[in-house]
Amino acid sequence: MSLLLEPSPAIIKEQKLYREMGLTDEEFAMVERILGRSPNYTETGIFSVMWSEHCSYKNSKPVLKKFPTEGKHVLQGPGEGAGIVDIGDGLAVAFKIESHNHPSAIEPYQGAATGVGGIIRDVFSMGARPIALLNSLRFGELTSPRVKYLFERVVAGIAGYGNCVGIPTVGGEVQFDAVYEGNPLVNAMCVGLIRHEDIQKGIASGVGNTVMYVGAKTGRDGIHGATFASEELTEQSEQKRPAVQVGDPFMEKLLLEACLEVIHSDALVGMQDMGAAGLTSSSAEMASKAGSGIELNLDLVPQRETGMTPYEMMLSESQERMLLVVKKGREQEIADVFAKYGLEAKAIGRVTDDHMLRLYHRGEVVAEIPVDALAKDAPVYHKPSQEPAYYREFQTIQYTPAVDNYEETLLALLSQPTIASKEWVYEQYDYMVRTNTVVAPGSDAAVLRIRGTNKALAMTTDCNSRYVYLDPEVGGKIVIAEAARNIVCSGAQPLAVTDCLNFGNPEKPEIFWQLEKAVEGMSEACRVLETPVISGNVSLYNETNGEAIYPTPIVGMVGIVEHMGHVTTQSFKQPGDFIYVIGEAKQEFGGSELQKWLTGRIFGKAPTIDLHVEAKRQKQLLAAIRAGVVASAHDVSEGGLAVALAECLISAQGLGAHVTIQGDVVSELFSETQSRFVVSVKKEHQQTFEQLVQAACIGEVTNDGTLHVTNGDTCILHVPVETMRNVWKGAIPCLLKSKD
Repeated sequence: MSLLLEPSPAIIKEQKLYREMGLTDEEFAMVERILGRSPNYTETGIFSVMWSEHCSYKNSKPVLKKFPTEGKHVLQGPGEGAGIVDIGDGLAVAFKIESHNHPSAIEPYQGAATGVGGIIRDVFSMGARPIALLNSLRFGELTSPRVKYLFERVVAGIAGYGNCVGIPTVGGEVQFDAVYEGNPLVNAMCVGLIRHEDIQKGIASGVGNTVMYVGAKTGRDGIHGATFASEELTEQSEQKRPAVQVGDPFMEKLLLEACLEVIHSDALVGMQDMGAAGLTSSSAEMASKAGSGIELNLDLVPQRETGMTPYEMMLSESQERMLLVVKKGREQEIADVFAKYGLEAKAIGRVTDDHMLRLYHRGEVVAEIPVDALAKDAPVYHKPSQEPAYYREFQTIQYTPAVDNYEETLLALLSQPTIASKEWVYEQYDYMVRTNTVVAPGSDAAVLRIRGTNKALAMTTDCNSRYVYLDPEVGGKIVIAEAARNIVCSGAQPLAVTDCLNFGNPEKPEIFWQLEKAVEGMSEACRVLETPVISGNVSLYNETNGEAIYPTPIVGMVGIVEHMGHVTTQSFKQPGDFIYVIGEAKQEFGGSELQKWLTGRIFGKAPTIDLHVEAKRQKQLLAAIRAGVVASAHDVSEGGLAVALAECLISAQGLGAHVTIQGDVVSELFSETQSRFVVSVKKEHQQTFEQLVQAACIGEVTNDGTLHVTNGDTCILHVPVETMRNVWKGAIPCLLKSKD
């Protein structure tokens, strides 16, 4: 569409064309009041993307305020490209997680790839060097041809981008449930290292300073991507394929290195990724944060397509682009740095003092909008909240499973795709590039050494959405607690959290109630476990034809290993070591893998959790690890104690375990009671361990290659480890190869 053919403000209003862009009648009236006139087509588009949920968090802001965001280690909380936490020695860690759900449902390879590219830019825009990638994925059941296609292409997209850009993908999780059939979740996390003095912020300050555009040229891909991410998926969503961007990891690598060099120049004032809403969000947000204004001449924007309109240039979400603010008169210094990497840095505007976003095109002003109206003063809604009927019903149900054959049940659980080995996934990732990976994918958390120190970073992504569905508040607590357990099991102290809140349509009171309650639970757990939320993302409207996903608040957590000798993994180490369990099992099966396998449904009460008990056990275990008396540690999660023991053996070589349990066998083996760990300890460390940790010794590691479990004098399980390993490793490849 040429500029001359764009609809007039009168036609936009009369024909309600703004609705197609995602604005409501009330919001359009607000725009008219702010401007004192009807907006033109470009201005309407700018308001629509900036007021979308994806950019403005207009429905979730009141809820997000509940998160604790400050702590003794926090250097940068929410509001910038990524959060930053101090790790001592003048170093800090920057990290963030974001969603790319809707694009991945439509074009899985590019949707996933560009999700990775975007989160990398968020981290290096802060001045941090990205050192690791993680992800958290959700798909429908692996029996559907479409789910297999989405799963395979998303994994390929993540691998293709991360491997090419040279950042190791070291961890993550994948879960499968029918509720994600039409709306998969693709959440990508990036972790970076930075020196305190190199921290950058995305601000456009200093009147007269120059606004510079760097990176790839602007095309028509991704236009209205932010709006697309703020609506439900329907059968018509396939037609929105142009809203999915296309990534170029080789360009990203050049951009990354150039930006990390340019941060050392005092000519740089601010830097921000052109992410969701592209040039619009980066320019408006940088000016609003600085309390300034910004003018752009769109004729100067590098374009890879002819005849692009102001609307298209401002709303394009073409990848691998950054916006910089540079001290006036020093533009050439910046341009010279980018030229070394074969990149053009082009002046396209300047900082003003009138708090306006003003756009010029072909000598005319084509948009003039107060920057605060687009950013910090965007509308905020307090949505109605209502407890769903299903929740009240579930609270009255006490589910007790009947299990006859314990061996058959354990092998069946090990073959469930959510529990089974994800080696098929992570073997496609280069997780050793840069050679800092100490603990690779497959253990409780990934661990990377910090070169030049004796420290390491542990990192994980977690969420059991079934618990959150059954009881959002309790499930929200469990999300944080499980992530912290994984960090502690790796020998690290949990530091902080980044979150990605994936929920359905917030305009439905029952969905908003889920969001509200989950955040309340997460917030309480963050306070008790001292893990503030430093960054994150909200992804709402995850529904297909009116059916919502389970509420899925993914968290990424990072912890610090104070000494490399503290690094701990889940695998049993040697025969003769004692096996301990921290925490007792309860008869809790709501939302469990056992319940899903036996009934095909999820219902009843979620497992309970006492956060103070959780905190006490984590502190005790970490103290024992730091004292050097723990050989291995693993948290008890999906599938219960039996699956945890199996995983400790599968990841070892040639070992077995003889274990004795007491009480109700089904609960002891398969309950997913919270705040529990399986730990192995050398015999010579037994006394010290028992002084530090309240735990029960249940058996010892053997060299017979079997998991042997007795209840009193009765043998109830006797399974070769090799049998468990084959079932566990073969489940996902077998499902992918099977004919439907």
